[in-house]
Amino acid sequence: MRENLRVAAYAVCVRDGQLLLARSPGPDGVPEWVLPGGGMEHGEDPYDTVHRELLEETGYRIRVTGLLCVHSLRLVRARRAGRRTDHQGVRIVYEGEVTGGELRPEVGGSTDLAAWHDLDAVPRLVRVPLVDIALRPGTWIPRTRIPDTRPPGAVPYPKT
Repeated sequence: MRENLRVAAYAVCVRDGQLLLARSPGPDGVPEWVLPGGGMEHGEDPYDTVHRELLEETGYRIRVTGLLCVHSLRLVRARRAGRRTDHQGVRIVYEGEVTGGELRPEVGGSTDLAAWHDLDAVPRLVRVPLVDIALRPGTWIPRTRIPDTRPPGAVPYPKT
């Protein structure tokens, strides 16, 4: 069985009662709303991942203001020719505040639209489960300012 580990970082950005989401094609082709964010590149700090992914998917620069939750998911999937994959996803969800940029869709990436949605309308959207996990207060780590975990002298991506 093939083992696969994916670590990703996402942000919950709320402004004026609205949540920032990105739209992605679902496994069955039906578009679904996701938290902006995505997979870490090798050697990248998750703090930098969330900044890079938010800029790519939404056009916004953010300031990370807190750590909301860390969620782990494990799935064993059947693949072609009878091969199976044991997939584990570790998802780090930050709280973020938009500090600059302009809302725009991602070009040539995993999402095709970014938009603000009223918080009370989110339950009616076709969305991935991580949206609900991140918004459920019981999953949140006590909301304290988190330290920048990058090595001394590291420059955030992008500078904000």
